[in-house]
Amino acid sequence: MTPQRVPLLASLVVLFAAACTTTTDHDGAAPTTAPAPPPGATSAATTPATTPAAPTTGAPVGGSWRVTYGWAVLATPARVTHQVRVPVTPAPGEPLPVLVEVRVGDHPAEGFSRITFAFRGPTPSYQVGYVPQVVTEGRGAPVELPGTAYLSVRFDPAQAHDARGAATADVPPSRIGYPTLRGWAAAGDFEGRLSFGLGLRPPAGGTLPVRLGESTRPDGTHVVAVDVRRG
Repeated sequence: MTPQRVPLLASLVVLFAAACTTTTDHDGAAPTTAPAPPPGATSAATTPATTPAAPTTGAPVGGSWRVTYGWAVLATPARVTHQVRVPVTPAPGEPLPVLVEVRVGDHPAEGFSRITFAFRGPTPSYQVGYVPQVVTEGRGAPVELPGTAYLSVRFDPAQAHDARGAATADVPPSRIGYPTLRGWAAAGDFEGRLSFGLGLRPPAGGTLPVRLGESTRPDGTHVVAVDVRRG
């Protein structure tokens, strides 16, 4: 090996080692090992299993993860409100926040599974709650989901199509197959309301605690996460 090649080889080894030690959360939101609940949100340590925490209202904190609804069993739907001025961009731009991606991820060490919804434009308001059955927006047709318990996830104002009616989001397979988060399905993109259903399998037919949160990616995309306990 010539003397000129030794520094280059050493540099490549250092860069490779650095790359191997760098970790990122694979489902689109910041790591949640030690989140600091904002005012109005309740952490898992202080939230009774049967009492929902109070949701917060306001804009997302740029570049950081924040809990908007602490761990709780949703006796009533949880709603987080954001003020969105419509149209969000002048014509011929997009009038509403646009869904660009859905991701899922499992976090065994932290004890939860996650599904995230990423939007271009401002963060829409959203509501999450248990329902006997998820139905489509407008028609009210039943949505087929795996599991024995069902969550309705609704965004407004929001859309998942462009001006030609084509879908705008990259999405994973509908069958997830995590221990309790079993699957997801679209439930409507109708008159500014965007709906989804989550199929859950709680232990012994019970009800699972849920947590909601938000983050902003470096590219400005706003992410809303729904976390479900794994057991």
